[in-house]
Amino acid sequence: MTSTVPSTTLKQVRIHGRGGQGAVTSAELLAIAAFKDGKYSQSFPFFGVARRGAPVLAFTRIDDHFIRLRQQVKDPDYVLVLDATLIDVVNVAEGIKKGGMIIINSSKAPEELGELKGDYTVKTEDITKIALDIIGKPFVNTPMLGAFSKATGEVTIESIESAIKEKMPQKIADINVKAAREVYNNLK
Repeated sequence: MTSTVPSTTLKQVRIHGRGGQGAVTSAELLAIAAFKDGKYSQSFPFFGVARRGAPVLAFTRIDDHFIRLRQQVKDPDYVLVLDATLIDVVNVAEGIKKGGMIIINSSKAPEELGELKGDYTVKTEDITKIALDIIGKPFVNTPMLGAFSKATGEVTIESIESAIKEKMPQKIADINVKAAREVYNNLK
């Protein structure tokens, strides 16, 4: 019988977005990037009310070992929030591990976001502004991966860029890569 106990190197990511924002694509691209970095990975979505604008969850697991877990991520190491308005609707910090990190697409500083206080770090970046400047539309899912790469070091920015180029048509891949790199370079 094989164990379903997670390894000590397992990192779990929960992505909060709204329907149509690309949370599921973010999870998939993150898993591809981790694989390109020589790690095991998996990604999967969770849909409640499947309509544009409704809260959506997506998950990614990254590990140095084969991943046997197959359930939703209840205790993430990292939480990515594509839309800061979700903070008022969903407890984005629910279950986050001690020492974990929440990265939020927001023009506000972490201390301006209210109740997000605990044994975890909160980072913010105005990813929407960067997406509008580079992509021309508020597509924040791929640029958020640049923030994840810089803030966590779990995947390289080069693998993020490669995953984007692999999964998107070249016409849009190039600007998405540029936006992800810009967020990577800007994140403090």
